Amino acid sequence: MATLGPESARPQLVSSPSIQTHIGSGNLPPNRGLERALEEAAASGALNLSSRKLKEFPRSAANHDLSDTVEADLSKNRLADVPSEVCHLVALEALNLYHNCIRTIPDNIIGLQSLTCLNLSRNQLGALPACLCGLPLRVLNASNNKLVSLPETIGQLHNLMELDISCNEITALPRHIGRLKALRELNVRRNLLCVLPEDLASLPLVKFDFSCNKVSTIPVCYRTMKQLQSLQLENNPLQSPPAQICIKGKVHIFKYLSIEACRSDKMPDSLYLPVIERLSLSRPNTGRRPTWLPGASHQSCLFTLVLMT
Repeated sequence: MATLGPESARPQLVSSPSIQTHIGSGNLPPNRGLERALEEAAASGALNLSSRKLKEFPRSAANHDLSDTVEADLSKNRLADVPSEVCHLVALEALNLYHNCIRTIPDNIIGLQSLTCLNLSRNQLGALPACLCGLPLRVLNASNNKLVSLPETIGQLHNLMELDISCNEITALPRHIGRLKALRELNVRRNLLCVLPEDLASLPLVKFDFSCNKVSTIPVCYRTMKQLQSLQLENNPLQSPPAQICIKGKVHIFKYLSIEACRSDKMPDSLYLPVIERLSLSRPNTGRRPTWLPGASHQSCLFTLVLMT
């Protein structure tokens, strides 16, 4: 196993003290506890309905003004859908739907144009809708679902800084993922990926976890990921770089990739070398570049010839 960089605990999407503190006491009747939670949400803007075995949004919520709610925690319930009432909370900035039974995301979630943090982890989602990519998300957690792919419109999430799609069944990352120019953390752990897209090399990633996949090759262009601090790649059938290089850490991995890149750059010259040798023996040097050597300068060809001889 090769685990590079310290592993830190991921921050909670909803961090307000009013969200984290359990609202109501065990001595209150369940309905009264629910009513108190709604009352405090109307006063504070933070709605905590976590761990209440809810199958739907409380109907009594219509009796409270929740229009200014900015944080909503509906985690650890039994919701089969995202409640339509939640999609009408237009001031919402953070929504926690962790550990429910949600299978689909409604299109009217697009109305949450202030939403920056969304936690959909531990549900039963088979796909993420394209409309989700029209939100101003900075953090998206869709781990531990049944996703087999990501929407092609993922590149529209220009503000996205953290993306966690670990523990799904994704076989390939969309090509437009390279457009997430604000992305700092990417977690694709425990999926079915065989290939890493080269477009990731242009992203300012600080943390990248692709452990427990089926990746055999790290693209040589990844050597340019200068901001990368933490890299998890264990439990992959890696051949390039080989395992004995990977276990030594990021510095050795990037050095290997740099050597491989140089080797690839020199390959065209080596292919032309027999022709150059015949040319140098049969024709005088005129100082002009042969027309049949596209992209290679005359000086580089002579330099290669001198080195090889």
